Amino acid sequence: MKKIVLLLVCVFAVSVAKADNDKPITVSQLPAKAQTFINTYFKDQKIALAKQESDVFYKSYDVVFTNGDKVEFNKSGEWTDLQFMQTGVPAELIPEAIRTYVSTNYPDAKILKIERDRKEYDVKLSNRWELTFDSKFRVIDIDD
Repeated sequence: MKKIVLLLVCVFAVSVAKADNDKPITVSQLPAKAQTFINTYFKDQKIALAKQESDVFYKSYDVVFTNGDKVEFNKSGEWTDLQFMQTGVPAELIPEAIRTYVSTNYPDAKILKIERDRKEYDVKLSNRWELTFDSKFRVIDIDD
């Protein structure tokens, strides 16, 4: 029993020591999917910073453009967070059902941020409303 507790303490200590391990990387060090995404949608934008964030249990990548826009990718190179606080998220990156819902119900609002995981999409609008959609694009929460 003491060995198990000691092992757990060691694993926890290593994970805390490695937490917030951010390191700058080049765009060529991003996963292939992330590189393709950037080259497809943002080939004319200049990248200010690309970095890898890693911990014992996860790895992610951030790309920040010189205009302040930001894209986050998971370890596979799929986008998980799009932040375009000045111009709004490009329409072609927003799932059609979400784009339709927002344009119908909030015609004057832009989508500034969209974050996704396996279960849901969180959307922040320019009118300060925050919408949550489930994986089938049904609205499950609205916050102001």
